[in-house]
Amino acid sequence: MNTVDRPTGPPAIDAFPATAAPAPGPANPAAPAELGVPATVTAPVPVPAPVRETLRSWLDGADRVLIAAGAGLSAAAGYDYGDAERFGELLPALYSLGLRSRYLLGAPLPQDMMWGYWAVHIDDIRYGTEPNPLYRGLRELVGDRDHRVMTSNVDALFARNGFEADRVFTPQGDYGRLQCTVPCTRDTWSSRPFLDTVLAAYDRDTGRVNDPGALPRCPRCGADAFPNIRVGPEFVDDAYLPAGRRLGRWLDDAPTGSSLLVVEIGAGFNTPGVIRRPMENLVRRTPGARLVRINPDHADVPADLGARALSVPLGAEAVLGESTCVAF
Repeated sequence: MNTVDRPTGPPAIDAFPATAAPAPGPANPAAPAELGVPATVTAPVPVPAPVRETLRSWLDGADRVLIAAGAGLSAAAGYDYGDAERFGELLPALYSLGLRSRYLLGAPLPQDMMWGYWAVHIDDIRYGTEPNPLYRGLRELVGDRDHRVMTSNVDALFARNGFEADRVFTPQGDYGRLQCTVPCTRDTWSSRPFLDTVLAAYDRDTGRVNDPGALPRCPRCGADAFPNIRVGPEFVDDAYLPAGRRLGRWLDDAPTGSSLLVVEIGAGFNTPGVIRRPMENLVRRTPGARLVRINPDHADVPADLGARALSVPLGAEAVLGESTCVAF
């Protein structure tokens, strides 16, 4: 079956790469940022008063806010791909094989076990119905300011926690959709009915899908289907390009004299070309823009940004937790 040509043309935003690193944040198993029930949480480190005051001042002075999020945000919110205890609860058969993390992309598992993993993992991380306090707190913090979101995470936690979906750009895809692996078509489909079929045939004790007919197939050509996330050149990104173009227009059409604040959260060096470096470049080329980088391990900011960048070497739960957000 011949593949369908990928649409050509310039990327939606010139500061952002047209092709990102091989896998999303929390989705890259999610990352496969794309990334459950919250893991055990320890008391967050208090935010130093000078940092808190600067954050408050910058946020108060911003007309427009761009939230840029990586896997660290969802991990801080309780969706931690490396949580071995949660992994064992969800996938006991794989745990018994010695696996301890949801980062399973490329693991040498037979297809029926891999789809057992995908179905359980996506059902847990993408389709949970409980509101997430950290994401809700972030939405309240932004308030009625003009804002947009760009995230490498593929768990839809922004849209599920009060952010308008058309303001959220997810260039790495969405666990909520499947695509053809060929791909024979640029169409994608809701993953929910496919997952329901897989889960109905899934044996928790063995980790296998007992009915081969339950494994997801492309409705058009019959080839294998796969989550619609960026893991290679076959990724079908058509559904996400309009949001990228909207974000580009929003940045380009900023009113004269407006002040942009980029709040980058949990974006490290797994896929730095997706969030981290584009945000640095965006602030460089936007007069008066500021960057806040929240990251417990990689909070360093470029020296050339000077006083326009704030390094916050703390986890998102410390900076965006309920008490901190109230303080803002």
